[in-house]
Amino acid sequence: MKREEAIKQRIRQKVCDIRKKLPRLGTRKVLKLIGPELQTEGIKCGRDKLFEYLREMNMLIKPKKRYVQTTYSKHWMRKHPNIIKGMLIDGPEKVWVSDITYLRSDEGNCYFTLITDAYSRKIVGYNISDNLMAENTI
Repeated sequence: MKREEAIKQRIRQKVCDIRKKLPRLGTRKVLKLIGPELQTEGIKCGRDKLFEYLREMNMLIKPKKRYVQTTYSKHWMRKHPNIIKGMLIDGPEKVWVSDITYLRSDEGNCYFTLITDAYSRKIVGYNISDNLMAENTI
């Protein structure tokens, strides 16, 4: 048990040394950097074991959440009901659904509209436009 604790402390020291220079470096990349050093010291430590050790020591990097809210549903305007909710869709080409997503470009936002068959999930149409006018989605 003392050998394993010594190994954990050695790994912890190596990870801390790297993270002083690169604080947000993930576990897989850390392993690529310290793996050869660990091998020369006779320490066997793969990806899963390193994840386990860093989790025990509370040293895993938590990913930053990148979320852009594009829909605001608490507006005063009329909201249309979901007319296909509860409908049994038993074959293709019976119900098409549409969705719009925003794409950021150098010229500003673009609007990407997809029309999908609800049964087969096949894309039956699409459009890219620079505005949200109704004719672009139709």
